Amino acid sequence: MQGYRFIAGIDEVGRGPLAGPLIAAAVILPLNLDAPWLRLVRDSKELTPKRRESLFSLIGEAAIAIGVGSTPHKLIDTRGIVMATRIAMRSAVAHLPHPPDFLLIDFVTLPELALPQRSITKGDSRSLSIACASIIAKVIRDRIMVTLDEIHPGYGFARHKGYATREHLASLRQLGACPIHRKCFAPVRSSLDLR
Repeated sequence: MQGYRFIAGIDEVGRGPLAGPLIAAAVILPLNLDAPWLRLVRDSKELTPKRRESLFSLIGEAAIAIGVGSTPHKLIDTRGIVMATRIAMRSAVAHLPHPPDFLLIDFVTLPELALPQRSITKGDSRSLSIACASIIAKVIRDRIMVTLDEIHPGYGFARHKGYATREHLASLRQLGACPIHRKCFAPVRSSLDLR
């Protein structure tokens, strides 16, 4: 991105789960960052939890700025997942301690932000800063889900992070929905109908 110095890569984690918040991160990296760990950066879904945690720390040390935004399950229920994604991404940009002058966004556009931007399909595999944002968002969301597992035991949130695994669906059928479930998602809605 010629002519731009503070380029924020933006990505989200948590569109698909049946429970918990959606987390977005914005990461501004130095333009000429050269570190051996950069070759390990990729879409957070392709990394082991241990590798994500390690990269999370390295990205935190190297980044010019990191901003994080979230939308809770209740907002996802009332506004829908697309709007919830945009809200979390705008919040991540707003929480950057250094203002960006250009945005690289995974798949989404943010027309409400008066900043030059580019939406990139599969951005977390094509842009280093978007991939870094993916890692930051994933680690933060996973940590939140581990905490929520302690608050709402029996669902296995620490293991599956709220995704629709066989274990999670069985828990929903047995226990019904808990306060952090997204009631607008079909499997959760079905469990409510059974009660």
